[in-house]
Amino acid sequence: MINKIVLSMAVLRLLSGSIEIIAALLMLRYNQIEKALMVNTGLAMVGPFVLLTTTTLGLVGLADKLSVGKMLWVLVGVSCIFIGILRK
Repeated sequence: MINKIVLSMAVLRLLSGSIEIIAALLMLRYNQIEKALMVNTGLAMVGPFVLLTTTTLGLVGLADKLSVGKMLWVLVGVSCIFIGILRK
């Protein structure tokens, strides 16, 4: 039997991948740099949301197995990723 949290994480990643493929097809269809850049900008908002959601689901699944110290290290790591993504 598949773990519900793992299934949820996988479904989110499949959805994210599908959105990426649709975006690539839209870029090809429009065949304009300006529109391709707009589509790409929309993807920039989807990526961090999916990362945060899948990480949160994973942490919820591991909450009973991780010590508080290890959980804090994971949260610090995720925070560093977001700082790196969002800083210009």
